[in-house]
Amino acid sequence: MNSPVISVQDLNFFYGEKRALFNISLEVQPRQVTALIGPSGCGKSTFLRCLNRMNDTIAQTRVEGKILLNGADIYAPDVDVVDLRQRVGMVFQKPNPFPQSIYENVAFGPRVLGMTKSKSELDGIIESSLKRAALWEDVKDKLQDDALSLALGQQQRLCIARVIAIQPEVILMDESTSALDPVATLRVEELIAELKEHYTIVIVTHNMQQAARVSDHTGLFWLGELVEFSPTSQIFMKPKEELTEAYITGRMG
Repeated sequence: MNSPVISVQDLNFFYGEKRALFNISLEVQPRQVTALIGPSGCGKSTFLRCLNRMNDTIAQTRVEGKILLNGADIYAPDVDVVDLRQRVGMVFQKPNPFPQSIYENVAFGPRVLGMTKSKSELDGIIESSLKRAALWEDVKDKLQDDALSLALGQQQRLCIARVIAIQPEVILMDESTSALDPVATLRVEELIAELKEHYTIVIVTHNMQQAARVSDHTGLFWLGELVEFSPTSQIFMKPKEELTEAYITGRMG
């Protein structure tokens, strides 16, 4: 077994007085896809946003427990949150390209972070990021076009390219295909399978078939608790917990 990229230990999360997550512990293995499933409002997106401290932007939230990224506590007082969010990139539910050109969307992160010394270096990052996001062939002749002119599925792949451009270690995807049609969804799922050769990926999905298709490990969240976390084949074929089986077979949820 490799060392986990992310190790979560006894994580509790609060919105003010309301406790949203209860004693969550799990490990995310390198270059694998980990899927988080469960009904709406069960805490899976809240948990995902703990992994890159996106919840810090919400007033009166607090975290107890530990989240280690390659052995270092991401909630330690000296952690640079900007650096953390470069290392743990995020793709959101709705595609959110900037109202700029396709080129500028992908160039934004590397520019802000000072990752390149020349235009040719930046061009190279943009090309390789768009290729990895399976979008290069679609847009290579129209990099100066408005990103918002792309179809929704292409916009989502552009958002994935934008995350890849800053060379993260981990990519988080929060319901990243729920706004897409079935064809675009399939393209993103194929992309996830390719990306895991280079990145560790954690996805939140309400689509159990998607979790079954793309992930290596799956966790079922229920009312803020992690009911079961196992290899995906086991969760779907021989779950340990009755609640998992009831949810997967549609008797609960």
